[in-house]
Amino acid sequence: MSAPGPAAPGPFDGAIRREEPGAGSGAPSGQPEPARETTPAAPAPQADERHRFAWAMVGLLVAASLVCVGLIIARTWYSHTYHYWFLLWNLVLAWVPFVFAAIAYRLASARRAVLYVLIVAAAIVWLAFFPNAPYILTDFLHLGSMGDIVPGWYDVLMLYWFAWTGLMLGIVSLYLMHELVTRGLGGAAGWVFVVVAASLGSFGIYLGRFLRWNSWDLVRRPGPLADELLGRVTDPASQPRLLGFTLLFALLFLFIYVAVYIFAKLAKPRARRGEA
Repeated sequence: MSAPGPAAPGPFDGAIRREEPGAGSGAPSGQPEPARETTPAAPAPQADERHRFAWAMVGLLVAASLVCVGLIIARTWYSHTYHYWFLLWNLVLAWVPFVFAAIAYRLASARRAVLYVLIVAAAIVWLAFFPNAPYILTDFLHLGSMGDIVPGWYDVLMLYWFAWTGLMLGIVSLYLMHELVTRGLGGAAGWVFVVVAASLGSFGIYLGRFLRWNSWDLVRRPGPLADELLGRVTDPASQPRLLGFTLLFALLFLFIYVAVYIFAKLAKPRARRGEA
């Protein structure tokens, strides 16, 4: 009788096998073959790529903010005035919702129940300061009102830089919060949250631009702020501008946000498939 030939190659041939204590290189005939193990699969590069994109976005926003600061300094040197320096304070306030959205997003990734209170607190602060990010778009109202020797094209470009930076800070912060709500409550709830946040943010911009209220007045002067809101809402004469501005600005912000969201999903890093 001829000896049996080699066994057909199995699906794990070529993988690292665990050597049993005292076992030889091959199993005796008629006995089960030792258990085999595959090498641990290499981690998917998706998380690393997402981190690189996230840090790239932070670097881009920091660089844009530094350009804004440089433009203000150059304007001051040229005109010997401090006009438009309020834009720097508006830019600082635009960073606040971004920072707290990043904090909430980071805490949520830990998946610990004890951190939920901190996440909710960070989300509340984010919502209170969220209007400050796109608020810089309304600073175009100051264009041409300073009356100094700076060329008009320079002020236009400078305001565009500030407006773009503030707008992107608001969009990225909303994107982070959108992701948190979607993870916890689902996609439909996430988009409802986006619409509500954009509407409240536009209303907050109206309060800041036309009624001169600030985000910290929610804590410092809640009573007078509530009286002001009640009076504006019940006054028919003020409703056209309030509703018109809130609706149009919310639509503008939502269209920009959806465009950025679609692009972000199209460019979302995908886990690489194994290659031969």
